[in-house]
Amino acid sequence: MKTPASLAGRIVQGVLFLAAGILLVFHFLHLRADFPNHSPWIDWAKYTDEGWYGDAAIRHYLRGTWRLPGDFNPAVALPVWPLLEAFVFRFTGVGIVAARALTVVVFAVGIVCSYFLLSMRAERHDDLQQRHIFAAAATVLLSASSFLFVFTREAILEPLLILMMLLTLLAAYATRSAQSRWHWVLWSVVVGVLVSLMIGTKTTAIFLLPSVFWMLWSSSAWQMRRMVRVTAVTGATIAVLWGVYLAIVTARGYLQDYRYLFTANQYTGITRATFWKVVSDSLKDGMWMGSFVYPLALLMIALTVFHRKIWRDEVFTSLVLWAAGYMVFMAYHANLQPRYYMVVAVPVVLLLMRGALHLAEWHRLWLYGLIPLSLLVVAQETHATLRYALHPEYTYQNAADKIEKIVESEPNHEHTVLSVSGSNLSLMTGLPSICDDFGTMELEDRVAAYKPGWFVAWNYVEDDKAEALNKFYAMTRVAEFPALDDPDRNVMIVYRLDPKDGVKPKRKRPGTRLVPTGGENPTISRPSPVDSK
Repeated sequence: MKTPASLAGRIVQGVLFLAAGILLVFHFLHLRADFPNHSPWIDWAKYTDEGWYGDAAIRHYLRGTWRLPGDFNPAVALPVWPLLEAFVFRFTGVGIVAARALTVVVFAVGIVCSYFLLSMRAERHDDLQQRHIFAAAATVLLSASSFLFVFTREAILEPLLILMMLLTLLAAYATRSAQSRWHWVLWSVVVGVLVSLMIGTKTTAIFLLPSVFWMLWSSSAWQMRRMVRVTAVTGATIAVLWGVYLAIVTARGYLQDYRYLFTANQYTGITRATFWKVVSDSLKDGMWMGSFVYPLALLMIALTVFHRKIWRDEVFTSLVLWAAGYMVFMAYHANLQPRYYMVVAVPVVLLLMRGALHLAEWHRLWLYGLIPLSLLVVAQETHATLRYALHPEYTYQNAADKIEKIVESEPNHEHTVLSVSGSNLSLMTGLPSICDDFGTMELEDRVAAYKPGWFVAWNYVEDDKAEALNKFYAMTRVAEFPALDDPDRNVMIVYRLDPKDGVKPKRKRPGTRLVPTGGENPTISRPSPVDSK
C-alpha cells in the first residue's frame, strides 16, 4: 500500500514531468525562424554550421554525391551527424525544418537520458523517491533553459555530442551490474562503440574521455584488475572501429579532407602570452549558460569540498569531469563561441541537481531553501524561453527565399551559388552551392572547377575573393537583403557572375589550403561593374 508521502512524491514527479514536456513542446514551434536577434549570444555558427556539417546529406539528395572534391567536406572526419540527417531526409526531403526538428528530438532524448543518469543510486543515498524527484527537476531546468533553447533549435553538432555522452555514461555505469564475463565484455564493447560515435560526431569528444574513464573505474568497484580488463576491451573496440574507418578514408583518397578539418582550425589556440586572459574569459563566459545556474553550480562544487562523501558518488564526479574537460578544450582552443558551452551547460545543470540531492540528505533545511531557489531559476529561464519561442523573426529565411527566386528566375544561367553561407542556403532552399572560405583547393581553382553563377556575400566583398572572381567573371550586384543582427553580417548581397569574353575558367593543379581564404581584417572592396540594387 502506498503511503501518503509516497503518493505525494509521485504527484510531484508527475507535475515536474508535465512541466518539462510542455516546455519541450515550445522547442518545436517556428523551426524556420532565425536564431533570436539581439540575444546575449553572438555566434557565427548561425550563418554557416547548419549547412556545413550536414552538407554530405544535403548534397547526397540535391546532387547525387556526398562529397565535392576541393570544397569543404567535414563529413569525412565527422560522419555521424550527416548520416543521421541523411536518414531523416530520405523521408522528409532536404529542408531546414527537418534538420532542426531532428536536433530538437535529439535534445529531448538527451533529457530523458539525463533523468535516468540522475536516477542512478548515489553513494550512501537510499531515498529512491527523492532521487527521482531531483532527477525530474533537472529535466525541467534543462527544458526551461533559454540558452539551450536557442542552440538546440539549430542543426549543429553539439546536441548529438551531448546525447552520445549521456548514453556512454549510462553504458559505463551498466558495467557494474554485469553478472558474468560476457555481460561486462558486452557493455565494454558498447561503451567503445559509443565513444567512437562521439568522436565521429565531434572530435573534441576526446576531452570528455576522463569522465568516461572515471565512470568505468567506479563501476569496476575501484578494482585495478577489473578496470584493466574493461578499459582494454573498450580501448580495443575504439581502436578497431577507428582503424577500419581511417583505412577506408585513406583507401578512398579522402585523407586530405580528413586532415583539412584540423588544419583549418589551427588559426586559434592558447599561448603563454594569452594564457591567463583566455582562462579568465573561459570562466567568465560561462555566464552564457545562465546567470543563476552557472554561479550556483560553482557554489555547489565549492560546498562539496567540505563534504568528501559526495565525491564518492560516481555520477556527480563524472559530471564535474565532463564539464571541466570541455572547459579545458575551450581554453586550449581559445575560440570562445557560445555554442561550445552547450556541452558544458547540460552537465552543469545535472551536477547542480545531483549536488542538491546530497545537500538535502545532509540536512532537511537545505531542501526548504532549494525549492524556492529552483522555482526562481525556472521562472527566469522560462520567461526568456517563451519570449524567444513566441516572437519569431524570419529575416535569414526570407533573404534565402528571395535569393532562390532571383537564381531560379534565370533558368539558362548557372544556378550554383558561391558563398560562405552557401551550405545554409542549400539547406533552406535546395540551391546547389560551394563555399568561398574553406576548402582543400584555392578559391581560384575551386571557382574554375565548379563555375558558380552567383556570389552571395555578407556586407562587403573581401579583397581575395574579389581578386579570384574578377579573373574569370564580371560581377554585377543585383540585390541585397537584410538578415540577422550582427553588425558585421546583417546584409546579404547578391552578385550575378557572367564569364568575361574570351576568358574561360581553367582548373589548375589542386593545391592544399590550410586556412580560410578570408583574412582576419578584410578590407572593403567594390568589384566592378556594380549596379544599384
